[in-house]
Amino acid sequence: MARADSLVLLNTGHGKGKSSAAFGVMARGWARGWRVAVVQFIKGGKWKTGERKLADHLEIEWHTLGDGFTWESTDLDETAAKGRHAWQVAAGMLSSGEYDMVILDEVTYAVKYGWVPAAEVAAAVAGRSPKTNVVMTGRDAAEELVGVADTVTEMRKVKHAYDKGIVAKKGIEY
Repeated sequence: MARADSLVLLNTGHGKGKSSAAFGVMARGWARGWRVAVVQFIKGGKWKTGERKLADHLEIEWHTLGDGFTWESTDLDETAAKGRHAWQVAAGMLSSGEYDMVILDEVTYAVKYGWVPAAEVAAAVAGRSPKTNVVMTGRDAAEELVGVADTVTEMRKVKHAYDKGIVAKKGIEY
């Protein structure tokens, strides 16, 4: 078995836990002394999440660059512009050589919605700085993202409390 300088992980599927799994890897990397950064493509600044509080406590670089769920957007052009800006920030991080790990939270939506071409994301991830590990999350991952990943995990919903009318719980889902 060979050791890789870096790996690309992709957490996709319609089940819960894609971002949570990525933030577990974030904590693991930080515990190994890695310089870690997170770029969030969808969530907006008004979200007060537990993972963000943890990252702030650990002094992990964090960029929440979206403006919330697309179905809540009052200006989809502005939402798309924010998604493209998030990609520019992320692309710079991937190529910089300054990070041991970059988490691209919900990047699959930026591709799915046409804000950023799948081939561009895949090329930047493939051409990243050699020691930069990448974790991508989001539903409906494009084949180009699946192709560039070393490990792909598909989360599948078996059942979820929301289906019974139970809203997201602080500390469990955010």
